Order: sequence, then structure tokens, then C-alpha cells
Amino acid sequence: MTAFDRLSVSDIAAAVAAGRTRAVEVAATVLDRVARYEAVQPQVWITRVERDRLLAAAEAVDARIAAGEDLPLAGVPFAVKDNLDVAGLPTTAACPAFAYTPAETAPVVQRLIDAGAILVGKTNLDQFATGLVGARSPYGACGAVYNRTYVSGGSSSGSAVAVAAGLVAFALGTDTAGSGRVPAAFNHLVGLKPTKGRWSARGLVPACRTLDCVTVFASDAADAARVDAAAAAFDPADPYSRPAPAEPPAALPARFRFGLPPAEQLEWFGDLESPRLFAAAVERLRAMGGEPVTIDLTPLQAAAELLYQGPWVAERTAAVLDLLTRRPQVIHPVVRGILQGGLSITAVEAFQGQYRLTALAREAEAVWRAADILLLPTTGTTYRIREVLAEPLALNANLGRYTNFVNLLDMSAIALPAGFRDNRTGFGVTLIGPAWADGALLDLARRYEEALPMPQPPPLDLDGAPQTVKLAVVGAHLAAMPLHWQLTSRDARLVRRCKTAPVYRLYAMANSTPPKPALAHVGASGGAIEVEVYELATEAFGSFVAEVPPPLAIGTVALDDGSEVKGFVAEPRALEGAEDITALGGWRAYIAREAASAPS
Repeated sequence: MTAFDRLSVSDIAAAVAAGRTRAVEVAATVLDRVARYEAVQPQVWITRVERDRLLAAAEAVDARIAAGEDLPLAGVPFAVKDNLDVAGLPTTAACPAFAYTPAETAPVVQRLIDAGAILVGKTNLDQFATGLVGARSPYGACGAVYNRTYVSGGSSSGSAVAVAAGLVAFALGTDTAGSGRVPAAFNHLVGLKPTKGRWSARGLVPACRTLDCVTVFASDAADAARVDAAAAAFDPADPYSRPAPAEPPAALPARFRFGLPPAEQLEWFGDLESPRLFAAAVERLRAMGGEPVTIDLTPLQAAAELLYQGPWVAERTAAVLDLLTRRPQVIHPVVRGILQGGLSITAVEAFQGQYRLTALAREAEAVWRAADILLLPTTGTTYRIREVLAEPLALNANLGRYTNFVNLLDMSAIALPAGFRDNRTGFGVTLIGPAWADGALLDLARRYEEALPMPQPPPLDLDGAPQTVKLAVVGAHLAAMPLHWQLTSRDARLVRRCKTAPVYRLYAMANSTPPKPALAHVGASGGAIEVEVYELATEAFGSFVAEVPPPLAIGTVALDDGSEVKGFVAEPRALEGAEDITALGGWRAYIAREAASAPS
């Protein structure tokens, strides 16, 4: 294994069980990785198991293997979110003033240790699991592993980063509103959110006790399934645990129906790349034998709004009421503001919310009559850390648009990788099923991974990835043209030569020095125009835009592969007296024509 390669649950367990390696050797490798990655992202961990204790646990696993025990997670290193109890380690929920040291380990964690897994430590989170960004913690904000200026997602931020960076093979998170799915999307991971009550939640600091689920992050569906097999069990001591039905939903057949909302119900929040990546995921499901059917997202989104705009806010308040009323100043200000909102909610409003949710749940049953599963983007976009710090509530709400309703409506879900944006942030989709469809979703996730090649992750961001913008140029800024120096002087890098989508017309503007074209979006009557796409640092792009003279401007240009980039567009006045040169296919052909017709 090279530095920071992803760790495989299945490979490690098989190698340790077969004696090809020892658990103590795996543990030593992990300790080295954790130490080296801490220099890059010290925000991942809140508490780590001491080196001697970790190595002793690994030696104990080796001894159990030598004694002939069958351990399905033999020697597999894992992490847990620091709102789950581990005996002898403090539980902080990312609030030092709240911290306590439990005497017992949460049953779900203990089951994994009993199966041979090696606990490495407890990870950072949005305080009291309130947030989807990973930036609401006194222990620091985690960044996405492939571009650390962007949020890791939350609230299970450290758990996702620990897996994606190759520090552990899997990690436990929790999920009330999407905390086990959003970080999976941003870090190219599988995030399994089991049916409520299928995994024990005893020993978990609650966010919303009636909704909370313990979840797992892993690199692929097989690893998630192996962890699920060890973790899932009815816990009679947990009042919210539920015994599995005798006949849970069966695996989906070769031909199946997947629900899709109509295009007008999908909100991308200005993201130019997410629609293309989601369309590719839809095609992947088609290739697997899926038939898309249109479903109405309205009742699901109405249910989602109840989580933060309804009485369930009061359930978050109840979880930390004593601390909130006695020492509110020790709570993160954004989290405190949310929790204080629950103090004014009345019992009448709580019952009204329950009635509303029950009615919406009945409406939502129509989804399962029309479709076997539901396919949604995990999030419509992503944000930089500094953006969510500046606008914490609205941007966080945007990230929960497709996740908040799932637990309220008692659904199961698995988040899957679906590619990368140009800024190296992960895009993900979520397969959603009814309660107890966990096994069927895991099977479908495996088929999803096998259907078509998945883009390989970019290198980890170990040095601070530069922020860049892609820019399509169509005229005087093309290579060897008079204004190309404005790009080269800014260290712009040519990405590719291609054409626009066939929806533009190209004009040679009148009285322009040097000669320049105007690109106009006209729809079906347009053609495909040759362009060059360059990549510039964000700061360089800003200074370039400042120099663009009217009537030209920088807008969004659609390319022939369906992607969109920034590019030159024109105001209507640019077409006054201009010659339509669309038929030539590009500016170079026009310049060649003019040169050929010029007097010698």
C-alpha cells in the first residue's frame, strides 16, 4: 500500500484471517498514516486511542485468529463519530463543556469490536450533530479530502475524511437529516443509512432521538455490507430499536423501476456541473435495467421542511436542554441559535406537526406504488468553507434539500459516488427505499458499481488545491490570436479544443479593434462553434473579467459534451452591423477567409 491509498474492509479482513498479514501490522501502518495526515488536516480527530492500547487490541485480534475464531472484521481499522460512547474515551459531541467519560461502549460499536475491528479513535463533527457542513465545531472545520477549501459535509465530517483519506477502512457516523450521506457525496464514499432502529442507537448522544440513525462510511458497497452484517441487530434495551420483519423487501430484479422527480423539481442552486453528473447517474441506472418513472417530490419536500421549520427543532433542544439553559455561551453560536428556537415551540405545535407528518407520509406512499426505489442527487451543490461560515443557515439548508425527509418518512437510503466536479469535489446520488429495504439497496449499490466504470478519485489535497475556473474563448483570445497574451500572462492552461452545443450563432462585430466575434445563444436555429477551453486560477480569472470590454461579457457557455463553463457572450448591441459567420464554424475560419481575400 502506498501512502494514503484507500483501505479495504474486505481485503484486510481476508488477509488477517488467512494469516497473510497480522492485525498488528495493519495497526502500525494506520498509526503512521494518521500521524502524517494530521499535518494536513488536524481537525479529523477529537480523541485517538493511545498507541499502546491500539496495538494491544490488534495483538488480541491476532491471538483470536490463531485460536481459530472466525472474525468477519479481523484487524480492520475503524473510527467512530464522537457522539457515540466508547468506554474510557470521552464523549464530547464536539462540545468540550458537555464532555463525559462513559463506562460502557455503545452496543453498535461493541459489536464491531467483537467482530475483530480495531478502533483507532473518535472523529470530529458539527456540534451536537447539528449541521451538514462539518464547519460548526470548536475543534476546527474539516475540508473535503480532494479540495480542502470546500466543506467535507457533516455532521459526520471527521468520519468521512478518515475513510476517504485512507486512515481507516470504515467509520461510523450518524444521520438525522443527511449527516451520513452528504459527507459521503463530497468525499467519493458509500454512505449507508440503515432503517431507523435496525442498528442500535443506545450510547448515542441524541440529536433527534426519534429520528437518529447510526451509519457507516466505506469505499464500496461490499465493505458497507460487511459492516452492516456485523452491526445490525435488535437491541431490547434501546426503546427505539426495532426487530427486523420476517420477510424484508427482496432484492430488485434485473428489470426495476426507479423514481425520478420532473426536471422542474430539481434545484441545483446555480451549480453548473451537478445536472450533467446526475444525468450520467440516471443513464447508469438505465444500463443496469432500470426504468425511470416520474414521481412527485412535493410531499417529500414538505416533510423535509418540518425538520428545521417545525416542531422537531424542539427535539434537538430537549437533547441538550440542561446545558442550553445553564451555560448557553459554551455552545457554538450557530448551533445555539438553532437550539434556542426550540424553546418557544408548544405542545400544540408538536401535535400539529405530527398530524402534518402523518398526512405527508400517507401521500409519500404513492412513491412505492409507482417505483421500487427513488434516485435523487445527494446534494444539489457544494460550498467553500468560508461561504458556509458567512451564510451558515441558508447554505446548510440547501445541502439538505434531498436528504432531510428520509428519516421523517421512515425510509432507508444509501449514498453512492457519481463523479467529480472540475473543482475536485465529489458529486453523489442516493438510492432511497422504504423501511427495511437495506439489503435490496446494498445489492443494487453493488450492481451500480459494476454497471459502468466509475471515475477514479483525484489525488488527495495534501498541499492546498488551487481554486480554478474554466473559460471558453471563441475569438481574439484563441492561441496565436492578438489577445491570447491576456491568458498566457495569467498562466492559463489549455484544457481542450472542442465545440459549443449547437445553440449559438457567431458574428464578426463591426468596427472592433482588434477584430472580435460575438457569440449569441439562439437555441435550435444555432450551430456548434469552435472554442478553446482554458483553466485559470480564480484570482487570475477575476482580473481577466475586469478587462473584458463591452459589449462583450463573461457568462455561461454550453459545450458539445453537455458540460457548461464560463465563456464570452455578447450584449444585443454587439450584433448591430455585425456579419453572421456561423456557417464558417469558428473564428479561425473567418480570419483565414479575410486573409485570403485581402489585397496582396
